[in-house]
Amino acid sequence: MDAEIGPPSQIARVRAISDDRLTIFLELRSGLNATASATTPIDLAVGNVVLVRPDDDEMTLAPGTLWPEEPWIGVVRLRLEDITAVEVNGRLLRLSTNAVDYQVGNTVEGRDSCGVERVLSEKPIRVLDLPGIDDEVIARFRRPPDTGSLSFDDFGGLPDIVERAQELIELPLEKHEALARIGARPIKGVLFTGDPGTGKTLLARIIASRAGAFFYEISGPEVFSKWYGETEELLRRIFEDAAGRPRSIIFFDEIDSVAAQRDESHEVTRRVVAQLLTLMDGFRPEQNVVVVAATNRPQDIDRALLRPGRFDWKIHFPLPGHDDREAILRVASRPLACHGELPFRQIADRTEGWSAADLALILSEAALLAVADSRDVIIAEDTLGGHTRVAAGRAHYAHPTQDAV
Repeated sequence: MDAEIGPPSQIARVRAISDDRLTIFLELRSGLNATASATTPIDLAVGNVVLVRPDDDEMTLAPGTLWPEEPWIGVVRLRLEDITAVEVNGRLLRLSTNAVDYQVGNTVEGRDSCGVERVLSEKPIRVLDLPGIDDEVIARFRRPPDTGSLSFDDFGGLPDIVERAQELIELPLEKHEALARIGARPIKGVLFTGDPGTGKTLLARIIASRAGAFFYEISGPEVFSKWYGETEELLRRIFEDAAGRPRSIIFFDEIDSVAAQRDESHEVTRRVVAQLLTLMDGFRPEQNVVVVAATNRPQDIDRALLRPGRFDWKIHFPLPGHDDREAILRVASRPLACHGELPFRQIADRTEGWSAADLALILSEAALLAVADSRDVIIAEDTLGGHTRVAAGRAHYAHPTQDAV
């Protein structure tokens, strides 16, 4: 059969039209929103289905069957004589109350056009059917005290940062009762800021080891991806577990991914920020817990968390200076089999603006070069070669070529 095939198009539905009818607001099947503008009034209605060809700036009316109305499942949050509110996927739908017998808290199925159609369960369902948050779950985030396993010798460089972290975290944990007798306001939160790879997480682990504290490490993306819908309860249980220990550090990596500005985030993030504020304000004087958070985007953190009594103490981790870079290289080489004096000072001269993570990569590349040359020790030539490789990689990502794959 001969047929003429038109250009590729996207299916969209008209959600709203401006008063002058020169702009319409579209919902795409992907869930994203878009706008379309014209110089003359647009002859469409809310609910119309259209085919959009962005490349040609064209839009045509399409059959409504291309956008079939799909049923949803949600939990009834409010029922009045005329209006019902149902929570679906974290947002509230406003529906007309109908004759179906449902109550607040029921899990229901329905459609936008006709409202609630039937009751699936008298109880609300969770967004995900997750197991209960018990001690086994909390243990995934908790490291028991491992006094002596790490020391400041494992950090390398930035002595002023180390000293300040000792004063704000280690000392309050170890001298908690003495500070209470003086009447000093307890330090609840310390914010580590600085570029990625500058040692923020490592220093927090070192202080926990030196202070003999339980260490709870929370990654924002991990919490949300595994516990969506129960993140607030998980955080509450972690704080509760930490408060019951003699000494605890709760460490948030990438805190900006957990506690972003509430006026710029979705509903789940707003609820998590509110829970985190409540938890930090809820510590009792006898509870020996310090919350440490790390970020390279402090401007994205909700402002309420930076007020007094929360993360009001800040430590900025700069990129290491010359002597710091040399110290970091020597620390990174300790567990490796090396032969002769390695040119760490020479490499430090060439690595201004490099992070501690970048410097550690030099030794990893040097080890690969030694093995490739059938040796079981690293020599000066390997170290210089490792620097050359890492420098080339940094240059590539800083100025990628157009034909790079």
